[in-house]
Amino acid sequence: MKNFDLVKKEISEAADRNAAYILEKAEDILKTPELGYKEFRTSEYVRREFNSFGALEKAQVAYTGVRGSIGDSSPDALNICVMGELDAVVCPTHPFADKTTGAAHACGHNGQIAVMLGVMRILRECGLDRIRGVRFTFLAVPAEEMIDIDYRRSLIAEGKIKYLSGKQQLIYEREFDNCDICMMIHSQPGEETAASYIGGSSLGFVMKTITFKGKAAHAGAAPYEGINALNAAMLSMMNMHAARETFRDEDKVRIHPIIVKGGDAANIVPDNVIMENTVRAYNMSALADADEKATLAVLGACIATRASATVVSTPGYLPLRQDKLLSERFYELSKQFIPQSSLYMGRDMIGSSDIGDVGHLIPTIQPTMGGVTGSAHTNTFCLSDKTASLIIPAKILAQLCAELVYDDCRLAARVKSEFVPVYTREEYIAYLDGLFYTKKLNIPQVTIKDI
Repeated sequence: MKNFDLVKKEISEAADRNAAYILEKAEDILKTPELGYKEFRTSEYVRREFNSFGALEKAQVAYTGVRGSIGDSSPDALNICVMGELDAVVCPTHPFADKTTGAAHACGHNGQIAVMLGVMRILRECGLDRIRGVRFTFLAVPAEEMIDIDYRRSLIAEGKIKYLSGKQQLIYEREFDNCDICMMIHSQPGEETAASYIGGSSLGFVMKTITFKGKAAHAGAAPYEGINALNAAMLSMMNMHAARETFRDEDKVRIHPIIVKGGDAANIVPDNVIMENTVRAYNMSALADADEKATLAVLGACIATRASATVVSTPGYLPLRQDKLLSERFYELSKQFIPQSSLYMGRDMIGSSDIGDVGHLIPTIQPTMGGVTGSAHTNTFCLSDKTASLIIPAKILAQLCAELVYDDCRLAARVKSEFVPVYTREEYIAYLDGLFYTKKLNIPQVTIKDI
């Protein structure tokens, strides 16, 4: 058996040999940005790459996703999954935005796919695909960004998907059932030099659409004959604000409603007002608490104004739960390429991602990598240092894959034995389905005497 230091050296050299390939893939995908569940060109691009390796396993998963694999295909083989995300965000002013859709890779997902393809190529060159009892799966995942919701709901109505996000859909389709360990990288906005943020968490969230119903009346001649749905919406927002002091700082609760329809005309008492609201939190118990208080805020406003409301709840993402042992090994491997002063262990992300859902079922990591100029989801975002943002991540991920299977998969066995899942697949699906609901708050005509 080779010394593992020699294995790491071979992998690093293979990554250097394939640097031009990785950079080319990132540039190609940068120029064809597509929104979630619309990544048809990008999927076809990945499909061709998988085919060129003889690795294409499923040409279509989760509607626009693609799965490839190398190594032992036996059902009991250790299966390590490396992922990359296909979708872009809406940023019409980005230099590489699609002029028709406004889509742009202003979050670095083009780099994720390039790194994923690079890892596949590196592992094959170094012969890791020939290890008996070991398999590497590569998933090009759609629809991580939670945008373009009406389109996704139309896909659900047509039976093409069941869930709004790609990884939720992949879990539903059992694509992770035989995966033992899952990993991917993400870009770290504004971190211009080589750096990595490892092992931190992110916020989970639930989305709500609330339709307030009142009674129209002439706003000047007879406002007293109406029931003002806009007042109910505004009062519910104040109720949400009043609840903020009940949230613990460490739970990082965020509630941010907006009014998307405030009425029909200024001289009509609004009878139909629509609010969208996102409730976020750092852990599941805090998320459930904040979600309940957000709904109670609507109920209280309706009682006070005599309006009614319909609350439509849609599951967002779970908080990110990164595997401790995998994170520690990623940290140690990173020291070869990144100054220790630029390695940050346990620093949380405040945003949200559906990688959090996967981490509740199987051991998962998503370190974020430097070499990035600008802010996420803006026209300033750029993978400016290609070595730091693309080549170094490919080296570390490939080395981690190798370490997991080195010495008869000793590290992988330890990761699996120490991991405690929060949900089985069935429990997870039941949780998601429980968040899909519509509640009609038909308020009784409460009087002081009743109280």
